[in-house]
Amino acid sequence: MLFTEVAFTCYPVTDLPASRAFYEGLLQLVPTMVTPMGEDGGWVEYELGPHTLAIGKAPGWLPSADGPSCGLEAVDFDASIAALKAAGVPFKMEPFETPVCHMAMVFDPAGNIIIIHKRKPGHH
Repeated sequence: MLFTEVAFTCYPVTDLPASRAFYEGLLQLVPTMVTPMGEDGGWVEYELGPHTLAIGKAPGWLPSADGPSCGLEAVDFDASIAALKAAGVPFKMEPFETPVCHMAMVFDPAGNIIIIHKRKPGHH
């Protein structure tokens, strides 16, 4: 098997309007596709550079704080962390530094983990 890229990353959510408020209102992501599915389900995509982050709600598809996570590269790491703290977003891991980056882990409204990340200059 050969693959050329990650087509998208998607998080299951339990409350689509609350999750959209988090991703669009707080994280300021712009939806590029919104697909209603059933009575209260749906799929929303956000394009970030060459990647797509999606959220979706469907029967039997449940979020998990123990599942995979998506790292969002911040333009201004400190301002992003300050905004998340001001909004009362719960942190799984407070901000910390590695030799190549700064990062923190927060929970979205469904309990999924989102990594807020900032590479140090000279690291890709």
